Amino acid sequence: QLQASGGGLVQAGGSLRLSCSASGRTFSYYAVGWFRQAPGKEREFVASINWFGDNTYYANSVKGRFTISRDNAKKLVYLQMNSLKPEDTSVYYCAATAGTGRPPFTTKEYDYWGQGTLVTVSS
Repeated sequence: QLQASGGGLVQAGGSLRLSCSASGRTFSYYAVGWFRQAPGKEREFVASINWFGDNTYYANSVKGRFTISRDNAKKLVYLQMNSLKPEDTSVYYCAATAGTGRPPFTTKEYDYWGQGTLVTVSS
């Protein structure tokens, strides 16, 4: 089971850190991704990280502003979001899939999803 947390209201230019916690499974051997979905839009890829934490992918829209990381001992994956923009406003979801290869970046490659956390960036 996955649970995303850390969302909230922030002004443009501000920062937030989202957390994805896992329970009930061997988290260490799972790749984890963050996705987001704004009202009326499809869910889109944000960032992903492989099981070991040494391989990451980012959407072009967040590259250089967001950083994904993980702490397998604590079963946590983080998404540090800096220089937030109003267009980052969305519900953010974390997802996981078993495997030790490259971290996926499409929704269909993930098997487990958490409930989202809302991020609102005001202008």
